[in-house]
Amino acid sequence: MQKITLLLVLCALCLSGQLINAQDTIPNVNTLKIESLKKSKIEVEEEEKSLLKKDVEAINEQVANGTITESEAEALKQEAAQKRALNIENRVAIIDNKIELLERNEEGYNEGEEKKKKQIEIIISDDDSADGFLGIITKDEDKPKKYDKRTSSHLVFAMGFNNAIIEGEKLDDSPYKLGGSSFIELGYAWKTRLLNNSNFLRLKYGFSFQWNKLNIKDNQYLVNNDGVISLEPFPNDACVIKFRMTNIVFPVHLEFGPSRRIDRSSYYRYSTKKQLKFGVGFYGGFNIQTMQKLKYTDVNGNKAKDKLKGGYNTSNLIYGPSAYVALGCAALYFKYDLNPIFKDQAVSQNNISLGLRFDMN
Repeated sequence: MQKITLLLVLCALCLSGQLINAQDTIPNVNTLKIESLKKSKIEVEEEEKSLLKKDVEAINEQVANGTITESEAEALKQEAAQKRALNIENRVAIIDNKIELLERNEEGYNEGEEKKKKQIEIIISDDDSADGFLGIITKDEDKPKKYDKRTSSHLVFAMGFNNAIIEGEKLDDSPYKLGGSSFIELGYAWKTRLLNNSNFLRLKYGFSFQWNKLNIKDNQYLVNNDGVISLEPFPNDACVIKFRMTNIVFPVHLEFGPSRRIDRSSYYRYSTKKQLKFGVGFYGGFNIQTMQKLKYTDVNGNKAKDKLKGGYNTSNLIYGPSAYVALGCAALYFKYDLNPIFKDQAVSQNNISLGLRFDMN
């Protein structure tokens, strides 16, 4: 028993010695924070000096472009230098106050850390350079705006009438309903200014998902007879027979039209708000799904619904011209598939669409 007690005492002494040594080696939390804050004072000065350098470069670029005079540039530079100097003074004072707070409270002080953060805003209209549409933007509080931003990006949404041009037939004789057939397009696009000192010519490119729907007339439905796609009478009384093609395409448009230049103190932008725009281009992509949807009454008088996917010998590659005429963010939009809807057929059918397009920039 005595040996066990002696062993426990020795173990306790060893553990206490290790704890004491560990406490001596653990640095004070406040000391680490204070050292970090002192380093951040140097970083503040370097950061503000770097931002001042960018301010001066932007001002010099305005002089080179002839938008401001040398005397105006000198005044702007002095104003920028004063602003950055005050920023350094204020930010360093905040850091010094934090250091004093930590030095007075050795047990530590859980103050809120100042962090640079991005703001997410839902907007109806951004500023004069926007077309005035609902969108989402992110803003970095401390990041200066780029002086000349040539490329922008935005969502694209389009919808309207859809049908098929059938070889040797008029559109009025189409087996697909003119009013009931429709299309929807949803995508993302980038727009790049092509000229250095003018925004008259822009290149617009991106990707889109297309849903082209054909609403079939006269209680007929599509049937694949050994690769030959034909319309045949449906054996039951159907209220809805629709054929839908889902595509992913990569459109490229050359857009041209007037715009208005907006000059700010440290940047400039071009605005196409309320301006007439024209776009002509081409798209290419792939068909990713086909489906025929049937809603009918079966032989027992019950409502039934079928979705028949694939097996319609449709073209895998999708390509064709497209064009739009826009005023602001809204446009009249046209697209036409050069590829036939059903490949290797005696009579070609080509998808055609006309509707409204919205570029949400």
